[in-house]
Amino acid sequence: MGLISLILLFVVIVIGFLRKTNVGILAIAASLIVGRLAGITDKEIISGFSSSLFIMLAGVTYLFSIVNVNGTLELSAKKIVSVVGKRTWLIPIVVFIVGFIIPAVGPGAVPALAIMPAFSVPLALVIGVEPIMLGLIGVIGLFGGRMTAITPEGILIADLASKQGVTGVIKPLLLNATFTSIILSVIVYVYYKGYKPKNQNILKASELPKFNKNQIITIIGVLAMLFIVLILKINVGLASFLIGSILMVLNVADEAQSIKNIPWSVILLITGVGLFMEIVVKLGGINILATALSSIMGPRTAGPIMGITGGMMSWFSSALGVVYPTLIPTVGTIIETVGGSVTATELISTIGIAASVAGLSPASSGGALILAAIVANTECSKEEQNKIFVELFIWSVFSLALVAFIGLLGGYRIIK
Repeated sequence: MGLISLILLFVVIVIGFLRKTNVGILAIAASLIVGRLAGITDKEIISGFSSSLFIMLAGVTYLFSIVNVNGTLELSAKKIVSVVGKRTWLIPIVVFIVGFIIPAVGPGAVPALAIMPAFSVPLALVIGVEPIMLGLIGVIGLFGGRMTAITPEGILIADLASKQGVTGVIKPLLLNATFTSIILSVIVYVYYKGYKPKNQNILKASELPKFNKNQIITIIGVLAMLFIVLILKINVGLASFLIGSILMVLNVADEAQSIKNIPWSVILLITGVGLFMEIVVKLGGINILATALSSIMGPRTAGPIMGITGGMMSWFSSALGVVYPTLIPTVGTIIETVGGSVTATELISTIGIAASVAGLSPASSGGALILAAIVANTECSKEEQNKIFVELFIWSVFSLALVAFIGLLGGYRIIK
């Protein structure tokens, strides 16, 4: 039954990719099939649904949907960029920082992905640099910033790690992801000669509107949420619902639009796969997967192999919804089997970072949104679009190879 559950997991992922169907919904359906075959009651199946994870994801995304709907997020980004003035060669650096900060303060990669390409590509055209470069740098920045303790990614990874007795993994994961994002961004910056912009016309602080009353209240609300979570140690989901409710009572944004903009499909994807993963774990499917992977690993190659596996999975599925829930639960077994100097931090960092950077592929969200932003803002021919598609995929492959190389050198073992 463990093997059957594991096979069905991959069947669900493949069907979801080919049919463009939410994998979370398919996973819930698969949970019933496998559960009944294995003699698991409906009550036990439903108990695998993580209500705490749902509250955290829904709360955080609800709050930052409000921030996005009333324009606070976009205007904040523009004001940060305007700080550089005529020093337009600094714009790529500022875009990286903005891309890092937006997901890091709570919303995670999903809302930030909707903002950064649409923001950075037109900006690149204004200052006369390669739009692919600025699009890549913005997205790479958010891949680093997505790994904080209050983002959906950080919450999920910490939850999956804690179930294996692994704690304190988020800080080293964040530092490793930041380190990798900086290296990759520098490579992109140098390759496209971002230090040689053609124009000096850029956003001026004096030409940007001031934050309106509702936006100021929203900023205060976000700061209050961070204080409640980081200082008072209150659950980030509950704190986000508290602040979001107050902001709605104060009418700072359209409530219907804010609720509509919550990424419900992503939340369903994560919690649905998580429900099925509980059954796969219970039936021993994860142990089978971990044993199979560890059979081709050594202490030196465990990280790179896990990274490449996660990256390749991320080309065809969601890192947040599929890759992390599938691979991170194998970490404990792999460490026991492989032994040596392999650490949980190393494996989790490699999986987390590799699955992120693989998202630069135009078949994934990051690359697809960069391509869409370029097409929307330029007169691209079909041939040029195909060229950009290939170029983005090459960057995805290169990024994944870079993560594997860093892992092979032991770069993710340094920070513990």
